[in-house]
Amino acid sequence: MTCIVGLETELGVIIGGDSAGVSGYNLTIRADLKVFKVDQYVMGFTGSFRMGQILRYRASLPKASVFDPEFDADRFMATTFVDNIRQAFKDGGYAKVSESVESGGTFLVGLQDRLYAIDSDFQIGRSVDGYDAIGCGANLALGCLYATRMSSASERFRVTMALEAAAHFSAGVVEPFHLVDNEQPA
Repeated sequence: MTCIVGLETELGVIIGGDSAGVSGYNLTIRADLKVFKVDQYVMGFTGSFRMGQILRYRASLPKASVFDPEFDADRFMATTFVDNIRQAFKDGGYAKVSESVESGGTFLVGLQDRLYAIDSDFQIGRSVDGYDAIGCGANLALGCLYATRMSSASERFRVTMALEAAAHFSAGVVEPFHLVDNEQPA
């Protein structure tokens, strides 16, 4: 239960998330954040807080050669990055194997000015819309981002509005909201 929202900008990626920790009918407003920055990356996760802790504290995230004109970000994310995350999940006791198929969890990653959704089967995805959302409030947030796509509002305001819309209509999304970015000054 959560809502993580990501938005590509000209300067980088903004990712925002809520603070709900939900188990059945129990709700904890978590002090540990679902969104964070690690080196070149901004990330936001849904599902297990253990997965988020591995992403934030255990994974040795590979350095991307983003200034190399030959650098292929999609290839890097689908291979080097995902291979590193799979190993970190194994080392951290989080990887699941069922019928010889390995799985992890769902999270968003911003690298440079690209937003990636990493699914539980470790596929990477990028939306042509330049934004994405995951968690139980995802569709509500996506609707808000779509409705504000022509708005003159700032990108940070749009991400916050999307989280507010999700919180208004979903019992699994609660404030406070937190935003992180990897934006580079022009």
